[in-house]
Amino acid sequence: MQAQVITTTLVVGTITMIALGGYLTTSIRDGLFRERLDQILLESARSTSEAQGNFDAATASTATQVQQLLNDMLPKLSTGGAAQREAFLWRPEDSTSPVAVIDLNTAPSLAEVITPEMRARTVAARDQLWQSVSVDQADGTVVPGIVVGSLVEVPLAGPFELYYLYTLEQEQRTLAFIQRILLGGAFTLVGLILAITWLVTRQAVHPVRQAAVVAARLADGHLDERMVVRGQDEMATLAASFNEMAASLQDQIEQMESLSTLQRRFVSDVSHELRTPLTTIRMAAEVIHASSDEFEPAIRRSAELLALQLDRFEDLLADLLEISRFDAGAATLEAERRDMRDVADRALDQAMVLAQTKGVWITASYPEEPAVADLDPRRVERILRNLLVNAVEHAEDGPVEITVGASAHSVAVTVRDYGVGMSREATAHVFDRFWRADPARARTSGGTGLGLAISLEDAHLHGGWLEAWGSPGTGACFRLTVPRRAGIVLESSPLPLEPERTYSGPAVSTGSIPVVRVADHGPAAVPTMDDESHSILVAHDRPQEGTR
Repeated sequence: MQAQVITTTLVVGTITMIALGGYLTTSIRDGLFRERLDQILLESARSTSEAQGNFDAATASTATQVQQLLNDMLPKLSTGGAAQREAFLWRPEDSTSPVAVIDLNTAPSLAEVITPEMRARTVAARDQLWQSVSVDQADGTVVPGIVVGSLVEVPLAGPFELYYLYTLEQEQRTLAFIQRILLGGAFTLVGLILAITWLVTRQAVHPVRQAAVVAARLADGHLDERMVVRGQDEMATLAASFNEMAASLQDQIEQMESLSTLQRRFVSDVSHELRTPLTTIRMAAEVIHASSDEFEPAIRRSAELLALQLDRFEDLLADLLEISRFDAGAATLEAERRDMRDVADRALDQAMVLAQTKGVWITASYPEEPAVADLDPRRVERILRNLLVNAVEHAEDGPVEITVGASAHSVAVTVRDYGVGMSREATAHVFDRFWRADPARARTSGGTGLGLAISLEDAHLHGGWLEAWGSPGTGACFRLTVPRRAGIVLESSPLPLEPERTYSGPAVSTGSIPVVRVADHGPAAVPTMDDESHSILVAHDRPQEGTR
């Protein structure tokens, strides 16, 4: 900001000084020229009048006397006035006088400055005329000058052209001196303006810089940072207001941290405390379920529901405990060198039961080379299991695809379904805790609503990414990317997140979620299901060609 203000001041000041200097120089030049011209015209008129008086008083009666008269008059004409001048006495070109006299001048080398046009105008006007000319000096320089011409009557010889040549060398020196003074003053003034601007802007910008530094420190977690308040001006008011805002933010953040700590502790304590009665209830439920064959149908169904809900309750407690570990920063990574293909196989085995129940195809594509990375197998398997279960849940009549890819620095897995898909808003919230895109949609797997949130934390614990893409009516794709070695910062993923093709299979059931069809990128080369057998295309032995 200070540099911008100083630069702007410099540019504006320079332009102003140039314009003002040009105006002053022009005005002074014109004033000097006009003053000198008036003086020259007055001197020339007086000298011409004196010369004419001398010619009129002369008693020359022969050509020799007339020539002598002109010779005597020429030095007087060149020395008159306040400054040195050159004089020229020439007979008009159309003169018919019988008296033969020669032209005279004090500077033959400068005779060419008097142009024929001026001579013609002087003879025709028979009055004093002037013209601006350029005069070559002996040192090679050129200075401005003024030529004044008039006619005088010489005895016996008739009219003669009388010219005075004045140089404005002195005025030129004066103007150059003034220009140097103006230039020096302009530089001095611009320097003073810059110094004043720097001082003023520094006084205004310094508190802003201090506020920026304090704000950055506050953003880094140093909540006790404050600005220094000096004086009673606007900047002091700004600093005081900033400090009040920082204090208010610190209080609110500390309250939120305290509430968050109490919340995490409450969740952790409640989860642990519930495990003991849950174990007792589980034992009683197993006893009841073991004897369910002896019960009436309604009681037998209640026993089955009790067992199912207890399973879900245990899963919820386990997820709550895991989330509390992440919130408390107590989660640890037990990494080892593992092949991502093997981890994906185990996750597939666990998802097969649900896929068979729903009649969903699962296809897998693996690279031929091992996709080895530093992994915590338990956490990565949990991520893939959650992604596969969610994909099967939302696949509708479409297949589910899992793909493993590897690059020099990272390993990635994508889980793709061709079901109801997700909107842009749903994609932005899909990893939120307990968030569901459509609460009215029934779940058959009894999820807790924490699976994707835990999966995201597991991915971050590996230093990796877990990303989602979705399009209504087209399906969804989740991509897990982890570095091959711990400490590598990911810059890209070996697999694309947005698929290049869509599934052209049976119509997608819209349910309660509106479907927005998008342009297909081409039919998917996926198998179709047998309506009678509803078989599941999944294999446990990895083929040599790398796909299954």
